[in-house]
This record gives sequence, structure tokens and C-alpha cells, in this order.
Amino acid sequence: MINSLAYSPITRTPTSEDFSQTLLYRHLHTLLSKPSITPNDAGCQQYLAEQLVGLGFSCHQFTVNGVSNLVAKIGHGDKRIAFAGHTDVVPPGDLARWKHQAFTPTIDQGKIYARGIADMKGGIATMLHAFSRVKETLDLVNNQFFFLITSDEEGEADFGTKEIVAYLQQQQLMPHLCIVGEPTASEVTGDVIKVGRRGAISGDIVIQGKQGHVAYPHVAKNAAHGAAKLAYLLSELAWDEGSVDFPGSSLQVTSIDTGPWTDNIIPGSAKVSFNVRYSHKYHQETVEQRIKQIVDEMINDELTLSLTWQRPCIPYFTEKPNNNSISLITAAEQAIYQVCHRFPRLSTSGGTSDGRFLAQSGCQVIELGVPNKTIHQVNESVEIEDILVLDNIYQQLLLNLMA
Repeated sequence: MINSLAYSPITRTPTSEDFSQTLLYRHLHTLLSKPSITPNDAGCQQYLAEQLVGLGFSCHQFTVNGVSNLVAKIGHGDKRIAFAGHTDVVPPGDLARWKHQAFTPTIDQGKIYARGIADMKGGIATMLHAFSRVKETLDLVNNQFFFLITSDEEGEADFGTKEIVAYLQQQQLMPHLCIVGEPTASEVTGDVIKVGRRGAISGDIVIQGKQGHVAYPHVAKNAAHGAAKLAYLLSELAWDEGSVDFPGSSLQVTSIDTGPWTDNIIPGSAKVSFNVRYSHKYHQETVEQRIKQIVDEMINDELTLSLTWQRPCIPYFTEKPNNNSISLITAAEQAIYQVCHRFPRLSTSGGTSDGRFLAQSGCQVIELGVPNKTIHQVNESVEIEDILVLDNIYQQLLLNLMA
């Protein structure tokens, strides 16, 4: 039976003046005012730690290669539930194009404008507020709760959540259930839950031939022809087509570069760049082997090829357990229905996220947040109502996980 004590229906969106007086907006305003461009945390995590300590959490803060990380814990028991997110944001871009200052949160016609409000300080502030609202109702004897926050998600992500996971594993504290506050909604909060992400990896293949005059091709080795053939072979690779729950895999050639152009010179070298987005049906090693086989088969007396890899990101996919253990997806679906009276669409679309690091250990991971329509854009904004709905969903989800 689902506990619904936390749910208080949203009958109207409060006025800007009303909302600006709330504790939730104080959290938002404090975080959004800090210019925490990757990997600079700019004091966001210190504010979060102060608030969490006030709620009874113990906090461990550590820095790795300039990246700030925060692990906060409260409670005891065998079941470990986590909220996860990042305080870093992308640069604001052309400041002259912003309606309001990028790091001065402003309420305008029912929306909050600021860099990071959607991706994802809005989610972090709402997690903090929601937990404080239902803390007294939660079972802290049989459950442990965590906040896992980094300042390196928008960048290379080498020293953020990966390091947090390593710390948790060392302490034998890996969570069983984790809610990542990434902006996942399409139109309104609660319409989409991300239950996984495709893996990604980029590569460069350099083709080396022999430069020559176009009038004498018999004494040259045209690297551009080799690049064109290679790009065709890569584009014709067959991958899985995906399913209702998970999009298929895809390789896209992103660049064919032969260097500075002159119309009477046969290029002696060329570079083909590509990106592979692959489903959980593949492993990174399998993807790399398929590409390497094509490269090896093209090497001959005319051309030499060399392959390098960049930015590998593993896939993850959370499914509902087949046994009687708790399902994070089901609990979230129920919370959204209780608050919004709709069922969310389950999705794995979009780029990569830090959920992949947390899911590696078998943790059930979902991403649930505000609409992502304005992320990384000038005038990033979120409706006040979407923030309030997310606050109610998080409260209800915490109570559902206690049932």
C-alpha cells in the first residue's frame, strides 16, 4: 500500500512574490547565483553541506584534480537510497543575448531564468527541499540516504562521480537505488523518466598516402580516396535497431579532413572522425573491435591507417526487477501518477550522464527532473510550476520507497 502523506495537490502556481519567499527559492537563488562553470564549484557544495548537516547528515567533501565532490549520508540499515547530481554548468555564452543576467536568478512571467536552473541546479535544490519536507516521515533506522554531488559532469567527467563511486565502494556504501536530477522532461515535469543512456565513443582514423600532382596520379597515393572509402564502410556497418525501451545503435561520420586545399594537389594524408552511440547490447570492446577490423582490412601498400579513441562513455539500462525486490522505476511511476495523474514515458534518449558510473555496480538508476527544452541555451529557464511539481514528486517518491 502506498503512503501518500507527503502529497499536497498543487491547485495554483504561486505568484512570483509568494514563491520568492519560500525556502525552496532560497536554495535555488543561492546555488544559481554562483558561477560554477566546469569544474569550478564556486561554493555550491559548501552551501549544500551546511544545509545537509543542519538536517543531520554527515558530509565528506574532497577534491580531485580541481573537481569538488560531496558525499552526504544520514540513517542506518541495509537499504541505501541516493540523490545524485552536479553543480557545474556550461558557460553562459553571449551575455548580451540574455534577457537577465546569467548568474542573477530572475523570476519573469512565471519562469525562473538563470544558467543552470534546468541543468541541473533546479534538480539539486528541489532534492534538498523535498528531503527536508519528508525527513521526519522517513525510516532512518532501516534506510540510509545519500546526496552525491560533483562539479565535473559537463566536462570530461574523469574526477567527479567516478571518484565518488570509488569512495563509496571502498567504504562499502554503494547505493541500491539512485535518483539523478538531470532534466528529463519533454514538455512538463513528470512526462518522461530516463531509465538508461546509450554508450558513446569517438574515434579518429588518420590515412597516410603520398602527396602528388593531380596530373600524375600514378606516382601519388590519394589519401582522400581512402578516406571516402573508409567513411562509406563505416556508414554501412549494421547495428541493432533498438526496441521500444531503448533506441538502436548508430555510427555517424563527423568529419573528413584532408588539410589545406589546393585544386592541383593530391592529398597525402586525411583524417576521418566518427562517433558511435551504442545500446546496452554492445560492450565498448566489441564496438572497438568492429571498427578496428575495417581499418586493418584497408591497410595495404598504398595506404597506412592509424586509429585513436576519445571520450568513451559506457551505456546503462535499468529494468524492473524480476524478483520481489523494490523497483525504483515503479515507485517513480506511482509517485508521478499520484502527483500529476499521468503515467510517464520511459526513455533512454539523449547524451550520456553520470548515471552510467552509478549503474555499473548494479544500482538501480533513474533520471527524473524538469523539462530540458532550454538546457545549454541562452536564457535557460524553467517554469515555477515545473519546479513545484518536481518537489512534490520527489517527496512522494521518497515515501513510496518506504512502503
